[in-house]
Amino acid sequence: MKPATIRDVAQRADVSVASVSRVLNGAGPVTEATRHRVLEAVEALQYVPHSGARSLSTSKTNTVGVILPDLYGEFFSELIRGMDVAARALGYHLIVSSSHDDADEASSAIRSMRGRVDGLIVLSPHLGAANLASGLAGRTPVLLMNGGAAADGRPSIVVDNHGGAVAAVQHLIATGRRRIAHIAGPAGNLEAEARLAGYLEAMAAAGLPTMVVDGAFTKASGQEAGQALAARADRPDAVFAANDNMAVGALLAFQDAGLRVPEDVAMVGFDDIPLAGLVRPALTTLKIHIAETGRKALERLVAIIGSSADTACEVVRPELVVRASSQTFPTGSGVAGSGQNIVQTPSLEGEKL
Repeated sequence: MKPATIRDVAQRADVSVASVSRVLNGAGPVTEATRHRVLEAVEALQYVPHSGARSLSTSKTNTVGVILPDLYGEFFSELIRGMDVAARALGYHLIVSSSHDDADEASSAIRSMRGRVDGLIVLSPHLGAANLASGLAGRTPVLLMNGGAAADGRPSIVVDNHGGAVAAVQHLIATGRRRIAHIAGPAGNLEAEARLAGYLEAMAAAGLPTMVVDGAFTKASGQEAGQALAARADRPDAVFAANDNMAVGALLAFQDAGLRVPEDVAMVGFDDIPLAGLVRPALTTLKIHIAETGRKALERLVAIIGSSADTACEVVRPELVVRASSQTFPTGSGVAGSGQNIVQTPSLEGEKL
């Protein structure tokens, strides 16, 4: 079939060629209705707006595009490290771009890679980003990670954020803590929302009051949250932070306030970034094997590129890694510790939904 042209897109969307160009390039004013019609036409016609696109049917680039919400921090560097190891082993190169946690920038990043890559890995902590990948990818194979990927119907890898959060709270309850606070991630982030939901569910099941402070997945926001919690008259005796960065920030805030961790306040994070095992006291956290998950994602995308039919959602089950930040039990609690350092649940083998 003859490849679609920009004129074909304009005709199908009933707009001018200039309007199509503005939508695809993210330049100039355009109404939401026009943008929607153009993107629908692009998907229907599988139009690839790149000069190298027509060669895709006969040749490969041996390049994979990776779109992340951010390039800063240990989580993303570990994820890319795992992808890079797999890419080199399979003879592929990586092009990495950041959406800066913004749907419009994600759209621009995806468009910039059309015709330049054999496939895309999109890390989408917001549902809109997953839908964006689905709407703009056309013939390009896409693997979605996290966020709303499970509901998208495309090949995906998701973390059981809800189950991990429940495990974190249950661990703190088992050590005798009862005033357990949660430092939540940013509003609208589906991973943060799932971790918050797990916290609320576990606290309700135990009949305990909740205490939630907003954060932004950064050390600075964790430090601010820790300062606020330390100043409360009903100061918590434990904190579950929605990621390790915020947990480390809160840990510093508690120490600055003269509080002992874990004697006065126990701490649990999420992700198990390298820093989690280096801070003092070492941080109890939910381990998701970040680099290994990145490696598996790249290998799976390459299999899809090689015409492997794949629509499964693979679920990564976190492992609770107990370290010093939660091992000391409150005096007089009457609760004994199990002495277990790692509580393992099924991990990267995952489940097929």
